[in-house]
Amino acid sequence: MKLNEALDKYFYYLQFEKGLSNITLIDYKDDFKCFLKYFPYLEEVNDLNENLLIEFSFKMSLDSLKASSIERRISTIKNFYIFLEKEDIKHNLISGPVERIKKEKLLPTYLTQDEIKELLNAPDLTTSDGLEEKVIIDLLYYCGLRVSELVNLKLKDINEEDRLVKILGKGDIERIIPIKEEALFAIKQYIKYVRNKRDINHSKKLMINEHGEDFTRQRVYLIVKRLATKANIKKSIHPHTLRHSFATHLLENGAEIRSVQEMLGHAKVSTTQIYTHLSEKKLKEAYDLFWKDE
Repeated sequence: MKLNEALDKYFYYLQFEKGLSNITLIDYKDDFKCFLKYFPYLEEVNDLNENLLIEFSFKMSLDSLKASSIERRISTIKNFYIFLEKEDIKHNLISGPVERIKKEKLLPTYLTQDEIKELLNAPDLTTSDGLEEKVIIDLLYYCGLRVSELVNLKLKDINEEDRLVKILGKGDIERIIPIKEEALFAIKQYIKYVRNKRDINHSKKLMINEHGEDFTRQRVYLIVKRLATKANIKKSIHPHTLRHSFATHLLENGAEIRSVQEMLGHAKVSTTQIYTHLSEKKLKEAYDLFWKDE
């Protein structure tokens, strides 16, 4: 069987039998893209073997991928192997556990409030690219969005009147997040001067590229890296760094941890508690107190 045929069967199984969300499926597909990037010669299911998992782990570690990312991607491919075994498509793929890099227990990197100010001011708002960049950087920071949530955000999910954004997060769980007036203004400018002048192709998404196609996570990543360089930020950052900064700054300025948990979309408060290690101030006030206009 061709590998792409087997992958189609697997994703059909995940979507319609396992009931995974579209966002989760996109993450899984990205994991397979990474896998095939290292092994572009794979065409048949019979080309797969256990050694590829070990080599995959090794190659990702050489490319300095985080241990948590390596572990997740190995798990994705291994589950595909298990599916092939159960469906009698390919046998003897796994004989034992794949050796993995020990998961690091590091506190997340975040930007100081001065660094954030520099980053937010980096886009050139006299250009189309700058207006696009401003929307991206504002939503990632002021709303603490994951990249997948940003690229899947629809126009109808933005409630301008009440200054709220509806987010479809992991597991297709919805949450409502307040949005700062500055970010709302950036969105309106982007829609008027950039999005509406592109070939929209009936897209309902807020973010579309020059061809009317959906934004990719890779494009967001490159934009954040470019703006960080422009803002002279020395830390190695990525889009998720802004989510970490969002949570950290809220807690440092008195937001209640339960409020931050809800805005981040964490299922457990224990996931949010990692940010309390970065905060030195007492948790006492919520989002509007922090974001109120001066």
